Amino acid sequence: MMEKAGLMDDMEIRIRGIEALNKTLGPAAALRFLTLFHREPTDYVEISRRLYEGQTTVEIFKRAQKHWKE
Repeated sequence: MMEKAGLMDDMEIRIRGIEALNKTLGPAAALRFLTLFHREPTDYVEISRRLYEGQTTVEIFKRAQKHWKE
């Protein structure tokens, strides 16, 4: 895996994402979420707006830089 260099490959991102969903929502709701996500069109602009709401560009960039160094 590419994690040694501070990057995750696509498979690692999938695994960690599913683990996070299971931990947060539980297995049944996580599966339901994944099913809904694949079945319906997704407005990624709206998701981004909600995800980064109330954060400055500088804050987002600093957080991203932190993950680049890990």
